Amino acid sequence: MRDLSRPAWWTNAVVYQIYPRSFQDTTGDGIGDLTGIIRRLDYLQELGVDVLWLSPIHQSPQRDNGYDISNYWKVDAVFGTEEEFDRLLSEVHARGMKMIMDLVINHTSTDHEAFKRSMSSRDNISRDSYYWRDPRLGFRGGDPGAEPNNWGSLFGGSAWTWHEPTQQYYLHIFSRHQPDLNWASTRVRNRIYAMMNWWMDRGIDGFRMDAVNFISKDQRFPDSMIQFGGVWGDGSPFFTSGPRVHEFVQEMMRAVFAHRSEDYLVVGETTGATVDEARLFTDPYRNELDMLFQFEHVNLDHGPGGKWDRRPVNLRDLKTSWNRWQRGLAERGWNSLYLSNHDQPRHLSRYGNDGVFRYESATLWATLLHMQRGTPFIYQGEEIGMTNAGFTRVDQYRDVESLNYYADSTARGMDPETVLEILGHASRDNARTPMQWTPEPAAGFTDGVPWIGLGPRYREINVEQDLAAPQSIYRYYQQLIRLRHELPVIATGDFQLLHAHHPALFAFSRSLGEISLGVMGNLSGLEQAVPADLQEGELILGNYGAERRKEVLGPWEARVLDISGLP
Repeated sequence: MRDLSRPAWWTNAVVYQIYPRSFQDTTGDGIGDLTGIIRRLDYLQELGVDVLWLSPIHQSPQRDNGYDISNYWKVDAVFGTEEEFDRLLSEVHARGMKMIMDLVINHTSTDHEAFKRSMSSRDNISRDSYYWRDPRLGFRGGDPGAEPNNWGSLFGGSAWTWHEPTQQYYLHIFSRHQPDLNWASTRVRNRIYAMMNWWMDRGIDGFRMDAVNFISKDQRFPDSMIQFGGVWGDGSPFFTSGPRVHEFVQEMMRAVFAHRSEDYLVVGETTGATVDEARLFTDPYRNELDMLFQFEHVNLDHGPGGKWDRRPVNLRDLKTSWNRWQRGLAERGWNSLYLSNHDQPRHLSRYGNDGVFRYESATLWATLLHMQRGTPFIYQGEEIGMTNAGFTRVDQYRDVESLNYYADSTARGMDPETVLEILGHASRDNARTPMQWTPEPAAGFTDGVPWIGLGPRYREINVEQDLAAPQSIYRYYQQLIRLRHELPVIATGDFQLLHAHHPALFAFSRSLGEISLGVMGNLSGLEQAVPADLQEGELILGNYGAERRKEVLGPWEARVLDISGLP
């Protein structure tokens, strides 16, 4: 059980996300593997991170790169053996780090044995493990418009697929190969808890729960609003943080974690969560999630058409969002701090300057993120300033969401070049290119042909080059991590936004007891005058070094100052 009288261990921890498929290959098949992760553990230990999060390695047909699980009890052979997994876990723990696994429990793969049983007949005992519904009244199943409701899939098209043999539709919020589990079934929940306990007993340190706030649906399955010009309704009001979600999460915590020591970590991906909902999910006295991923800040460059309709981020909007979350969870609750992950384009290309100011903007964003209250998450490659994929042809893409978008958009008459330009900014594959270790062919990732193309600048941007550079992004991340470990004010101190309406300056203070820090960053390629109240203090860390001019911030310059005792 957790001791709530003191800050949890993960308040001053830093998590590193590994996308195993793209991290390090040791077999020459072009796909990363568990032995490759073991090979790079010293690199991660030297970085200073506390927790490793592995994207899914469970058995899967890999239609959505492992987020379509066919067997929760086995490691997929593409990544290695059960023995290699146990060795990885042992090696992680030997280095003083923890390891959490990605867990996809909103849906399974259509290849899962439970779904095969469920689709075998309407009378099978597993039928209610998924959502099966009759066609709309007065329609013939399989005809356009006959779906039980008008919800669209997040991966394009309808959220319902017709099954001719049993004359019903099944629900899939994601692809048709990812049918949603029916959490209203006690049998489904108990089997999930048994599986989670098995992994915890095996020695892992917790889970990152994929789409966890989708597990409770409005059982009426009503039609939803269709945006102008669209075909499918937005069903999210009826499956996001649904009516029984907190009941289910609390039950899960009792079943899996109540009897364990406090060393575990449970992180929930909660698309669409508000600050108020986040407080419910992560208030330690409610015994639900330890922290969550919310998407408000990474959705600020989405236009009315969603992620494929991009617009520039307004800095004032970002300040408003971050300030709302910092203040809203100041007393109860906890947030993750991230800009990049396997589902987001590289934030350096998205928000920064990945050209002449690559070092400066990479370290600026790291500074602003790591100095906030919450637990920072580093996505593989951001610690060396990796950039977007730079793909120019559709056959270079592998992501099911991106390929569906290309097919749907061009079928509707969009210019293929326009669609490719959109994918170049927004596709999830931007973050999934292989980790760039060396300037050698295949970037030191594999001796074979990578499963997806390399980033276009791997000869320039790689671990070997960065560690040898006078200005090393990796070394800067080390300093940020060290500060969080050493200064409690960073983990749990008060957050106050400063100069909220400045068009280029992001500044805030952190304070705990007699210790106060001032943090500022110039989010532009032009010099900015430093306001008088931010000119004083001792420089703790900055991406321009000690040669700064206290009255001026250079392009993409970031500073952390000790302002304790200043008026």
